[in-house]
Amino acid sequence: MMSSSSKNEMMMMMSSSSSRHNEKDQLFHILHKIPQGDTPYVKAKHAQLVEKDPEAAIVLFWKAINAGDRVERALKDMAVVMKQLNRTEEAIEAIKSFRGRCPKQAQESLDNVLIDLYKKCGKVDEQIELLKRKLRLIYRGEVFNGKPTKTARSHGKKFQVSVQQETSRLLGNLGWAYMQKSNYLTAEVVHRKAQMIDPDANKACSLGICLIKQGRYDDARLVLEEISQRKIPGSEEIRARNRAAELLMEINTFEPPPSDVSDILGLDDDFLNGLQLLTNEWGPARSKRLPIFEEISSFRDQLAC
Repeated sequence: MMSSSSKNEMMMMMSSSSSRHNEKDQLFHILHKIPQGDTPYVKAKHAQLVEKDPEAAIVLFWKAINAGDRVERALKDMAVVMKQLNRTEEAIEAIKSFRGRCPKQAQESLDNVLIDLYKKCGKVDEQIELLKRKLRLIYRGEVFNGKPTKTARSHGKKFQVSVQQETSRLLGNLGWAYMQKSNYLTAEVVHRKAQMIDPDANKACSLGICLIKQGRYDDARLVLEEISQRKIPGSEEIRARNRAAELLMEINTFEPPPSDVSDILGLDDDFLNGLQLLTNEWGPARSKRLPIFEEISSFRDQLAC
């Protein structure tokens, strides 16, 4: 028979072995950023990150959503995997169909995923509408759960984002969307508003492109030279300065634009003046603000020109 001391030693060895196994298991989950457990969501993350099997991960994410297992995370993670497989349209429909199962505080981050998906598959009109809706929510104080900042995550790192920074980011995205529709004048106005709120070099480059597309090369040069001279936040990054340098070189190759708008349109001044008089007399009373600020008029003094 085994003595009591031998039994105690064996139990201690088993306990030590079990403890080491648990430590290894915890380390494995930390390294691979996989939650612990045996639920559909955990299995989906294992398939995505460890087995590198995106198709299997999507099937398991669907199971997690249908089982009510971390629905918000499963929906967003599944959308990311679908995007990687160029199944963007399917990801959009999934979020639209199942976002109702997610809590109210999750809707903002789901909107951000949708905006990224719209951008990926070229749904510019849908992107514009969603961006404008998010900007209206900011005006009404319905973002960040009423708080002045929120915690965001990028490349595994957490950081704080203010309402002003979020507003500027959304306006920058809205300006980019209008650029895709070749509506460079509206894009310029939106980018300028974004720069007034929270300037950065990337949006300055986009503003420079808007001005170049309108043939306003001197204005574009002034904006881009601020990046070269490191006068704008973010211009210390070599990538931003290189992009600004490329655009400045591009400007130097262009011919000066025509000096008069009537020359571009092929219309004489008398015709344009007469047309303006008729518009003023017969047309509905309209604000002189640009269309984008008519459409998002709820911004009022904060966002209207």
